[in-house]
Amino acid sequence: MPHDAPILVVDDDPKIVSLICLYLERDGFRTISAFDGATAVDMAQKHSPLLVVLDLLLPGLTGLEVCKRMRERSDVPVLMLTAKVEEDDKLAGLALGADDYMTKPFSPREVVARVRAILRRTGTLSERRPKLSLHGVQVDLDRHRVRVNDIEVYLTAFEFKLLVALMEFPGRVFSREQLLAQVYAYDEMYVVDRTIDVHIGKLRQKIETDPTRPERILTIRGVGYKFREAGHEEWAG
Repeated sequence: MPHDAPILVVDDDPKIVSLICLYLERDGFRTISAFDGATAVDMAQKHSPLLVVLDLLLPGLTGLEVCKRMRERSDVPVLMLTAKVEEDDKLAGLALGADDYMTKPFSPREVVARVRAILRRTGTLSERRPKLSLHGVQVDLDRHRVRVNDIEVYLTAFEFKLLVALMEFPGRVFSREQLLAQVYAYDEMYVVDRTIDVHIGKLRQKIETDPTRPERILTIRGVGYKFREAGHEEWAG
């Protein structure tokens, strides 16, 4: 269920803001956004956000200054983002009241996980994560379990992450590179695109009635893969 208060996402890169908002909204949160420090402070005052995802390097007011001003008025949880990795920056952010700290590049799924962890720690969030269900496949995100037509199937950690990445956005086509970014942490991105093809094949063996004629995980030739959306009858190899 969506939360009443929004999450404020602040970054001067519209693509990063859009991506983080997309994943937060898919996870049930409402979002608002700002692209500079002054606007962020203003929006925080007007909207009383549930949490703030805040970039350190902003035009005008820096993320550190924004965090300081927010802390003067409220105890809203803050997840700070930055491309800088110096220990002093991290300590400065935490000293000003940031609840957690992530360096770029990062997976948007990790941002959502960090947001949920912060909200649980602060007592703001206690509900269980939603389950995914489509075309006879049910995924329990909390228990890490998968059932196909009410029969439990056993997936590797890689296969589970891959299935979740596809099922969270049915109908959306993912390139192999995008899927790798969802499954692996960025510091593990030494694998090759072919890895995805191999694991898609293994995953189809476990969740498709006929893996040679898949009805759930579809190949979009020359592009990548998608999980078939509701009511869509396309076949693909």
